[in-house]
Amino acid sequence: MDYVTVKWLHVLSSTILFGTGVGSAFYLYFASRVRDAHAVAFVARYVVIADTIFTATTAIFQPLSGWYLAKLAGFPLTQRWLALSIALYVLAGACWLPVVWIQIRMRDLAVDAAARGEPLPPRYFALLRTWTILGMPAFAAFVAIFWLMIAKPA
Repeated sequence: MDYVTVKWLHVLSSTILFGTGVGSAFYLYFASRVRDAHAVAFVARYVVIADTIFTATTAIFQPLSGWYLAKLAGFPLTQRWLALSIALYVLAGACWLPVVWIQIRMRDLAVDAAARGEPLPPRYFALLRTWTILGMPAFAAFVAIFWLMIAKPA
């Protein structure tokens, strides 16, 4: 596959990865703030689905297409901007993996509460805090990766 096609797929994939992450986080966070178990259960179901379909697939595709792009362009993976991008991607992934489990648990707690006609339990909000805290460095890492990919600083 030629460089331009791979680069287009890589950029498209990164856009889906970042956009789905930001969009899902936005909707789940603000749905949670209204404290309505039915609303949270509805949103959380779709956040988990979106993460499974879009985030997981693009999270796998990104390093593969990135490696192939570097190979096609002749960039050694030890080049400073590229090595830093890889490290930031690993950091974001280390934050995202627990978030997947947390989102599933949050969804289950919300679905349970909604089915029983009860408010969201305190455990839900403890998980929401952890989920939010883990999302911050992941978001910052992706913003930095976008900058590194465009600027390619020496």
